[in-house]
Amino acid sequence: MAGKKKDEREADEKARAVSTNRKALFRYEVIERFEAGIVLWGTEVKAIREGSVNLGDAFVRFEKEESWLYQMHVGPYRGGNRENHDPLRVRKLLLHRKEILRLFGLTLQKGLTVVPLGIYSNNRKKFKVTLALVKGKTQGDKREAIKRREADREISRVFRSNQKFSKRDE
Repeated sequence: MAGKKKDEREADEKARAVSTNRKALFRYEVIERFEAGIVLWGTEVKAIREGSVNLGDAFVRFEKEESWLYQMHVGPYRGGNRENHDPLRVRKLLLHRKEILRLFGLTLQKGLTVVPLGIYSNNRKKFKVTLALVKGKTQGDKREAIKRREADREISRVFRSNQKFSKRDE
């Protein structure tokens, strides 16, 4: 890090992505994004720093004016002992009460839910979860996204091959 400028080092320290939920971006249409703190135990923090976290099937539920994150798998800490945490423990999310009530009201609408998109550590070494209010995609929407992605890849592939041939001619 000695070669980096102060601004670059600060930017690296501000947010370091630990895990992302790529399945959620494929399965759902993101309506709104926001961030929340998360309550973790000691061995969970160490395991997340190692990168052994999976958000694939995670979702958020609202109970008694509190928000809870279900199905986030945090693998056991390798340096831990028999007192290690439960990998699928339900974890409390830290949001303002107004945000919780607003999101709870929105999730009562048919088809809307809240899922985590990623987890990162901020500049104070606290872990934050990026949440999103989402609506499920239909099978047709998913196929359309795949077709669009394949078309973009084909265009970039052709473009790169044309650039290679034009450089040879020079």
